[in-house]
Amino acid sequence: MNGFEKRAQQKKQSIMQATLQLLQTTDSKKLRIADIAEEAGVSQVTIYNYYGSKEALVREAIMDYIRNTIKEFADFLAGSHTLKEKIEYIIFQKKQSSKTFSLQMMREIWQGDPELARFVREEYMAKGIPLVIKLIDDGKKSGEITDKLSTSTIVMYMQMLTNQADTMLEYAQQQGDMEVLIEEMAHLFFYGIGAVAQHSDGS
Repeated sequence: MNGFEKRAQQKKQSIMQATLQLLQTTDSKKLRIADIAEEAGVSQVTIYNYYGSKEALVREAIMDYIRNTIKEFADFLAGSHTLKEKIEYIIFQKKQSSKTFSLQMMREIWQGDPELARFVREEYMAKGIPLVIKLIDDGKKSGEITDKLSTSTIVMYMQMLTNQADTMLEYAQQQGDMEVLIEEMAHLFFYGIGAVAQHSDGS
């Protein structure tokens, strides 16, 4: 990559970061190229030259965000973490995502952009699900997850938890007990609502 290409790539990253930053507080329909240009420190002409339209820019920015999120998830799973820490990471990432983008806002963007909606589905099926399956299989091998349940059933159960996570995290944020909720959601995943026998050390 020569100097010109490197500078162009840096400008694109600044533009996409500015777009994501503004989407945290601004409805995508009300977001203006002028606001993005000011936030990124570039001209409006530069943005149009790179992306052609606001819609294309928003799409690319969200795609980039999703790619990075999946990569970070894969890197964390590859690390030397316990299964409990990995489950808590999934819940924590859901919390971070809900703080960055509201579920309603994301749905509105996807509904108005079939290409983005298709990308999200394909990334989820091609990369997200395989990572979760590997997490479960590794947990079964280590004895941390029962082998009496099929992997597909556990995946479905995890999806049920994460699908409701936005509502639960919003409530927890209002109550000021976010960390407690994350710990309790991890507890529900491993033990359900039944009483758990105490270890001899009292833990």
